[in-house]
Amino acid sequence: MRDVARELGVSPTTVSEAWRSLTRAGAIQTRGRSGTFVATPGGPRQGWRYAQMGAHAVVSRDLSTGVPDHDLLPDLTDALKRLGDGRMTAGYLDAPVLPALEEVLRERWPFPPERLTVVDGALDALDRVIAAVVRFGDHVIVENPAFPPLLDLLQAVGATVLGVPMDAHGMRPDRLHAVLDGHPAVAVFLQPRAHNPTGVSMTAERAAALGAVLREFPAVTVVEDDHVGDIATAPPVSLGTHLPERTVHVASYSKSHGPDLRLAAIGGPAGVVAAVADRRHLGPGWSSRLLQAVLLDLLTDPTAIAQVADAREAYAARRAALLSRLHDRGVTATAADGINLWMAVDDQQIALVSLAAHGIAVAPGGPFCVTPLDSDHVRVTAGLVADGYDDLADALASAAILDSRGSGPRTRQHPRGWR
Repeated sequence: MRDVARELGVSPTTVSEAWRSLTRAGAIQTRGRSGTFVATPGGPRQGWRYAQMGAHAVVSRDLSTGVPDHDLLPDLTDALKRLGDGRMTAGYLDAPVLPALEEVLRERWPFPPERLTVVDGALDALDRVIAAVVRFGDHVIVENPAFPPLLDLLQAVGATVLGVPMDAHGMRPDRLHAVLDGHPAVAVFLQPRAHNPTGVSMTAERAAALGAVLREFPAVTVVEDDHVGDIATAPPVSLGTHLPERTVHVASYSKSHGPDLRLAAIGGPAGVVAAVADRRHLGPGWSSRLLQAVLLDLLTDPTAIAQVADAREAYAARRAALLSRLHDRGVTATAADGINLWMAVDDQQIALVSLAAHGIAVAPGGPFCVTPLDSDHVRVTAGLVADGYDDLADALASAAILDSRGSGPRTRQHPRGWR
């Protein structure tokens, strides 16, 4: 490091920071006294957090997926019948969004966006927004815990990720301010509703408080991932109400209307959204206008709207039923909104093995954590649980709480929260 610093005319501290950034990005490997080497490219799934989330054994009940219940999705049959002959593309440079769909999206948006476009799902949206606003070595702020694929996307571009703790109302403003004071970040990523994995939804008061903090740091772009959409029980909340000129809001329709629609909308500052739309012209060009027409029909058809409302109530009932039974058994868990339940466990690995022995798969909590929390956790897709609550709660409680010998259930006297 001293030799490189001398050659470049910079301080050894600068070289050390560059070394750390390259190491985090997987570009180099430090091998003690042997030196530092350019890393050999790994396999496509090596080291990715998302690859650690799914079931790795044959189970009878897979609650690790985070997907919606197919039976609660709106029926597409009538929407498909109403599409006509399906000829919706006049040329390759047509607007990427159907005009009628854009009109409906703007009416539903939580703040007036300068520009809107449609992409192939929430992760595609996040990937393309990251490409537009984040560069190698940039500091980026996320909630802790956060969605593992988002962390993978940020790792892939070589960003330095900083986690900010949450409470029952969302990201903590005081801790956000402290992190921004010490690190010049370019973006902060938030899940305003049904946070994955905790289920927390941000309140309007919390959005205002976070907006007040971010006004002191005008270089920070806000990126919101409203991944649950219309099946969330909480009302839509956005920092775009306070910072519209630098808030990029992503609205996904996978969990509410169907994963196979592969559609999400991006709305916000014209500079960011135009960069996304222009770059897509050199790749996919646009998201299927046939699928856009299906989504438009589902968003405006009274029968489909009623089906989504029924799904929202069903998910709320399922979360409440499982959560109450876990609390009765002394288990600490949160599931305020959405389809997931975030459960504290004494030992993550033992919990996973114990549940697998019962034929149950859940997602480990480790991949969600930017930095370790006060206790281990697992994520349970509570939205897929329509019956058998007592038996499932018994299995989850047995896996979560170890007795003094390290196995078997006991009553937790001092539950540890996820914050």
